[in-house]
Amino acid sequence: MSLLDKILGRPLRSTEAKKEELTVATGVPVLGLDALASTAYGPEAALTILVSLGTIGLHYMPMITLGILALLVTLYLSYRQTAAAYPDGGGAYIVAKDNLGLRVGVIAGTALMLDYMLNVAVGISAGVGAVLSAIPGLQQNRLPFCLLVLITLTVVNLRGVKQTGMTFGFPAVGFVACVEAQWLLALCAL
Repeated sequence: MSLLDKILGRPLRSTEAKKEELTVATGVPVLGLDALASTAYGPEAALTILVSLGTIGLHYMPMITLGILALLVTLYLSYRQTAAAYPDGGGAYIVAKDNLGLRVGVIAGTALMLDYMLNVAVGISAGVGAVLSAIPGLQQNRLPFCLLVLITLTVVNLRGVKQTGMTFGFPAVGFVACVEAQWLLALCAL
């Protein structure tokens, strides 16, 4: 077994692809991290901008929240429609290509890849920033920590989607539990 096989795992045969299928427990951490990460840094970013306007700025937060909820409902309905039309799977490229042509399909696929890369960059930066805010002495090492997280995520993702889901399962559940606890504490404070 080579060093690369030890790090990434041995290559799978086509007949072993069934073992890599995602369940709800492994799929949510893999495919839902985009939405989960956005809930981590999105409200903070909105509040950072609105606080500069003073108390008047905070009055805009409910409207922004309603706009985000409307966007999420639209996204949910769109995903349901896409899943019904493409039961065997249909990403941005396939759906756009089939309905709007090859050029739009390529644009949609490219936009999705750019969105993914930017989301990963912002997510890593926000996460490392949040962790390092507890240890101010390490702030000057933010970039090396970000690169370490990026390398770790890359290796974990290269091991396969099921392995990624199992690796990120507990942190994803822990994050959701913390967000829920935060909401409950906020509601109790009212």
